[in-house]
Amino acid sequence: MIPATRPAQSRSREVPVSPASPASPASPASPASGALFFAAVDLGASSGRVMVGTAGPGTLRLREAHRFPNRPVRVGGTLYWDVLALYRGVLDGLRAAGRLLPGPGRLASVGIDSWAVDHGLLDASGTLLGNPVHYRDGRTAGAAERAAAVMPAEELYAATGLQHQPFNTLHQLLAARGTPVLAAARHLLLIPDLIAYWLTGEMGTELTNASTTQLVDPRTGDWSRPVAEAFGVDLSLFPPLRRPGDPAGELSAEVLRECGLTGPVPVTAVGSHDTASAVAAVPAQGRGDGRFAYVATGTWSLAGVELDAPVLTEASRAANFTNELGVDGTVRHLRNVMGLWPLQECLRAWESGAGGRGPRLETLLRRAAKAPPLRSVVDAGDPGFLAPGRMPERVAEACRRTGQPVPRDPAETVRCVLDSLALAHRRAVADARRLSDREVAVVHLVGGGARNELLCRLTADACGLPVVAGPAEAAALGNVLVQARAAGALHGGLAGLRSLVRSTQPLRHHGPMGDRDAWRRAEAAVCG
Repeated sequence: MIPATRPAQSRSREVPVSPASPASPASPASPASGALFFAAVDLGASSGRVMVGTAGPGTLRLREAHRFPNRPVRVGGTLYWDVLALYRGVLDGLRAAGRLLPGPGRLASVGIDSWAVDHGLLDASGTLLGNPVHYRDGRTAGAAERAAAVMPAEELYAATGLQHQPFNTLHQLLAARGTPVLAAARHLLLIPDLIAYWLTGEMGTELTNASTTQLVDPRTGDWSRPVAEAFGVDLSLFPPLRRPGDPAGELSAEVLRECGLTGPVPVTAVGSHDTASAVAAVPAQGRGDGRFAYVATGTWSLAGVELDAPVLTEASRAANFTNELGVDGTVRHLRNVMGLWPLQECLRAWESGAGGRGPRLETLLRRAAKAPPLRSVVDAGDPGFLAPGRMPERVAEACRRTGQPVPRDPAETVRCVLDSLALAHRRAVADARRLSDREVAVVHLVGGGARNELLCRLTADACGLPVVAGPAEAAALGNVLVQARAAGALHGGLAGLRSLVRSTQPLRHHGPMGDRDAWRRAEAAVCG
């Protein structure tokens, strides 16, 4: 047991850089006197970071204070998150953030975002009952089928609007049913809420992350009690709901001492699902009625449109689209696809096989850009790519199984992965337009993948639409923007926040080029 205590479009032809490399820190130029400083804790599936942001009228700066790895651990056949190592990284990051403040300044606020669905179970005393289980663990195999036996998939989708994913929180709870840990649990905290609890001693459930549990009604922004009752889920496990901008406590005296910070330092609920924060920082015109689609890229790619109401049709369910809640009452109608995970796993396999001296991604991307386009494509949403390990072999096997040429070297494997991901972006954006009856004139590609020039170019070609790439640190920026507005440093709605992103952050523009018929043929080959 563990004691309780993230104009016209011109095409850039620059050499792509690693999608996993850290962003270049913003200039540490001294902001105007009296500026407020915000710490954004941004936890990703492979790394975490604490960023220090300064925001005000005409000003939005972001500087990295500390970055740390997020390495899952397999014990006894189960894959866990090393959540105490993550918490230590957060404390180290807050300490580093304090050192970036000018003179005797203090943090105006802290906000936390992370990936979705995973959670910690705590007993009545607030003690964590073991490390949270990783969503890639195999324990949820068959849980979706068991869920369908309780409530037909059509009925469950009409109630919660959530995409079918084997690791949804509801499926994780079904897999844990009958275990001593779940029987002993009195509280369930999603990952960013767990970190916030350890920092403040106060419990809450932030809504954008809660909407990924498959237990929230996206029309009301509240728990779906009929679904919870049907599946025997005790909603009293969840603390009260919070919304982005709500107060979430203050850093405890113990944390202030540990991090060398001057209090009081409030913690502010942000879009704690990292994609909710990232979409809040999309540099688009307007909010849900804008003519844009987004692709939030990292380990996963989440591609869709922003709406003011969910799409709960049978067509949306059949297309495997989800309705997740966003900042300011918006709905993210999107499809979640595999993202850069296969590329990350290929790199890991090549480095491991070469004793840590595998090919550099920058070199591979240059070579991949010259490789034959669309020579082989795979289904980027295939659950066969979900688990870690042997990714180059699995990509080759998928090509062989579908009668396509097998990549002959790492560069061709990279090209296959990126062509396939761009094709998945094309399909998701086209389906989002069709299902929502929304016109789309531009695609905003944000997150780590915005640094990968080849992926951005291929996405523009595949979608047949201009792509605006950036900001790469969209989740941290969205985190800071919500904090700054809650603190009174910024005012207005999403349109105003996005205008600030457009005017202060570097963006790259890519116009569609290439053979559109080739992309249509590749899509037909993957879709059958």
